[in-house]
Amino acid sequence: MIQVYVALGANLSQPIEQLNNACQALLSIAEDNSFSISPYYRSVPMGDVQQPDYVNAVAGFKTDLAPIHLLDALQKIENEQGRLRTLRWGPRTLDLDLLLYGNEHINLPRLTVPHYGMKQRSFVLVPLFDLTPTLILPDKTPLASLITDCLTAELQQAQ
Repeated sequence: MIQVYVALGANLSQPIEQLNNACQALLSIAEDNSFSISPYYRSVPMGDVQQPDYVNAVAGFKTDLAPIHLLDALQKIENEQGRLRTLRWGPRTLDLDLLLYGNEHINLPRLTVPHYGMKQRSFVLVPLFDLTPTLILPDKTPLASLITDCLTAELQQAQ
């Protein structure tokens, strides 16, 4: 079993419901009693595409799936919830990003772990910190050292 962290995001078709449904689906690939989810946060979309705000969270769980099999399972969940990949950083029913796979560094054509943008994204760092404030990233950076007041001010808890 390996500890993994997955970012969840949605801004279409009742985003909170989308994240709730994704959590139910993630439970099916998580080792029993290992699943945890951060609070949900609202965040402003990245990029120049006009779209609604996102609802984001981070889930942590243990799994015995290999990295590519986990990626396939995550993309299957996205597809089952109506994810269409038409526009980079565009609106979506569900986005599931594998952030961390234990302490492994993975660089494959379809998968880069740790997730390439996680250190710059408040909607990833703050919920990840909520789950595991003492986490040390694979590059030996303490997660707590990345959390700033400015970063936390970018988010609002979702209702």
